[in-house]
Amino acid sequence: MKRISIRHRSPAAESYRAARIKALFNATDDQATRFELDADLDVEDDRWRIGVVVGPSGSGKSSIGARIWDDTAIYSGDGWPDDAPIVDAIAPDSPVDEVTAALSQAGLGDVPAWLRPYTVLSTGQKFRADMARILAERPPRVVVDEFTSVVDRQIARVGAGAFAKAWRRGTGQAVLLTCHYDVLDWLQPDWVYDTATGTFTRGSVQHRRPRINVEVRLGGWSLWPLFKPHHYLDVGPMIAARVYAGFIDGEPVTHLGVSTRGLYFKRAGKSITAVEARAARLVVMPEWQGAGLGTRFLNHVAGLQYAGKGVLPDRAMTTLFHTSHPHLCAALRRDPQWRQISAALHGTNKAKSRASIKGAPRGLAEAGYGGHFRPIQGFRYYGPPT
Repeated sequence: MKRISIRHRSPAAESYRAARIKALFNATDDQATRFELDADLDVEDDRWRIGVVVGPSGSGKSSIGARIWDDTAIYSGDGWPDDAPIVDAIAPDSPVDEVTAALSQAGLGDVPAWLRPYTVLSTGQKFRADMARILAERPPRVVVDEFTSVVDRQIARVGAGAFAKAWRRGTGQAVLLTCHYDVLDWLQPDWVYDTATGTFTRGSVQHRRPRINVEVRLGGWSLWPLFKPHHYLDVGPMIAARVYAGFIDGEPVTHLGVSTRGLYFKRAGKSITAVEARAARLVVMPEWQGAGLGTRFLNHVAGLQYAGKGVLPDRAMTTLFHTSHPHLCAALRRDPQWRQISAALHGTNKAKSRASIKGAPRGLAEAGYGGHFRPIQGFRYYGPPT
């Protein structure tokens, strides 16, 4: 058991205004200059990962956070360079894939935001960038003051859940100081100290993450202008494709386009013609990134095609999906429902393309080589494991 005793003293105010306030409200110098708090925290072991000190402003949370460990454990949002993108500023000595994974785990999945300096990010993006920095640098002990206090409550809850999930994948202990009780169920902390009541409780079972209900609708591309700014490519709608959109409480939060493509192959000497679905334009709105909606939504839509309830009714199909996003690629490789079928991570031999251009009719010789000028990996959905 760790005993934390706080005794704050400040000099009494002697100004005219201070004297008038004392007279008006019968306030005493002792009330204004003294703050005392004794807290007993059962935190002196290494079996826990996340603890929370919660309570109203001015109730001693920051003072407790400063005394749990030494001052070096307190996270400071300083030190972000003004002339470098956050993908360079976070853990500069670590592999880039670890940095992008931390950004995605913290819910900052907008690739354009990775290429911007910290100073130009929105408040919500700054919060997620700070969480990504902690996840990537992985200090053995960290205290985060004013956790989620400066962001929208929707971003706060989802961001808290994303941080907690990612933090528990590694080692280290984190103490989060907040005046908001709504993040507790999303964090599922190992212990909570409430400064309002002076009570300490241990056990994450007391807090359960809320269920997220998503309504899936099938339609056209009318919502694409809303989602396009958050896609990592500057692209338009897919040709001859329909759209699956996910809604939470009537608000669109996820997007995926699905079309079909022909398959031609030989088996046992026979030519076979088949068809499969092709999915692209997967987007999750920023305030819901980090909640795990993206891969679950993709699996749900691919499952509809596999069951014959997709864009071609009564036609069961596998689904082909390509992406350049390293974190999404890693997630699909771990998922037993997907198999990786391709990986173009560098330039390819264009001799065949050159021969085609050379033999093209006059007037078409200026046609380009085509293809993607970026690393891209392909996956195929084969349904739930048997």
